[in-house]
Amino acid sequence: MEMKTLCVVLLVLLAVPCVAADLTGNWAVRDPLPDGTSRNTYLDLHQEGSQITGTIRSGQFYYRIVESAGGPDGFTLTGSMTDGANERHVKYEGKLVGDELHLLTRRRPDSELIEMVAHRAPAGEGAYPSRRPLPELHKVSANGLAKTPPMGWNSWNKFAGRVDDAAVRAMADRMSANGMKEAGYEYVNIDDTWQAGRDAQGNITTNKKFPDMKALADYVHGKHLKIGIYSSPGPNTCAGYEGSFGHEEQDARTYAAWGIDYLKYDWCGARNIYTDQEMRAVYQIMGEALLKTGRPILFSLCQYGRAEVWKWGPDVGGNSWRTTGDIRDTWDSMTSIGFAQDELAPWAGPGHWNDPDMLEVGNGGMSEDEYRTHMSLWSILAAPLLAGNDLRNMTPATLEILTNREVIAINQDPAGQQGRRVSKEGDQEIWTRPLSDGGLAIGVFNRSATPARIILKWSDLGRKSPPARARDLWAHSDVNLDGGEYAVMVPAHGVAMLRVAK
Repeated sequence: MEMKTLCVVLLVLLAVPCVAADLTGNWAVRDPLPDGTSRNTYLDLHQEGSQITGTIRSGQFYYRIVESAGGPDGFTLTGSMTDGANERHVKYEGKLVGDELHLLTRRRPDSELIEMVAHRAPAGEGAYPSRRPLPELHKVSANGLAKTPPMGWNSWNKFAGRVDDAAVRAMADRMSANGMKEAGYEYVNIDDTWQAGRDAQGNITTNKKFPDMKALADYVHGKHLKIGIYSSPGPNTCAGYEGSFGHEEQDARTYAAWGIDYLKYDWCGARNIYTDQEMRAVYQIMGEALLKTGRPILFSLCQYGRAEVWKWGPDVGGNSWRTTGDIRDTWDSMTSIGFAQDELAPWAGPGHWNDPDMLEVGNGGMSEDEYRTHMSLWSILAAPLLAGNDLRNMTPATLEILTNREVIAINQDPAGQQGRRVSKEGDQEIWTRPLSDGGLAIGVFNRSATPARIILKWSDLGRKSPPARARDLWAHSDVNLDGGEYAVMVPAHGVAMLRVAK
């Protein structure tokens, strides 16, 4: 029977329209999460014959379909998006089963296939918002915060999406009781995944993991600590939760009303709307919004060192800015990030700091010597010291590394001058940082996998004679200096750190 005849018969018998199977439509995959939110993926498809066009939106990722094959009985789609200089791809295969779209995909090219079922959604649901006009560039007034690099704790490295109210309270309890607060740590920062959505008035709301953000802030303040939160200038955060796009002033007022003291603002979803060249104007919006609240809120820019942020970060009200991609708890990741910061030194200073990402000390992926290198290098770099481990079950060695006050004093030196590399011979590097009292911090780093005897020549540091006094900051002992050089055995992947007098 011809299709036309069949449709006429069905119209008469069933009194419903007869439409050939077609993939055209807005399809939604809704994966409920324990926090009361859902991870939604939208496939807005348009089929013309054997060609399928449209878009795929999954959290912060927004792809345009660039390749397709097949139809309702079996199809493949390839989506593409540009992220700065990089191009990302996603592939789906699937078929139409009744009024469901059965899909297979991979979150990463090397991961296992994931099965998904999509249902038809109202047209426009999940569509990416249109760009908004950006303000003319101007300098945002400084907020007067972060005269020395911020110190505290952040949830992401250890907890990621598992962070909740109880964990944050526990970290505040431990920080106030284990010596970290006395050593200078003050911020307890909630990273991504705290958001639910927006109420009828557009106010940001929290999910089940954080039943009362104001009460949590009050609790942290009761420990004589400060609390931080996380958002994005895009419609979604990195983990796909609600961002601040179009609600910057409203969100800033909400943060202030909750008692928030620190905002980490992550580029992520904004990259699908704005270019890197527009980044400064985008961050300027939130910088001004925070200032208007009248509450001192430290502004931490997180956009991975793109667009030479160190050159304009202070002009948008930023107190720190990420200079790199995300750190991992490995020797290779930590050293490739830390030892690449040398040329950024001129842009650091009181109130505005280069941020090579959070500390991994105590998370288990490196040795104690490697963690001492991590802590020493970040201190010489005048980097924010944001612990990223579980403070409830630290070993004594981890706590000693994080609370070494002599090393922290280098990081917190009020002159705020970032250290620089002064020599490099193979896997051996020497870095120095001028201090406010006229002295010098010296880091003698051994990046080799075997112990090494490293010789520090005072002439290489512009000194004609050895300093009158020197202190080994990890041994907590004075060092006797004599002659034109100082030789020290440095462990594999280890450091010797000195403070020498003027």
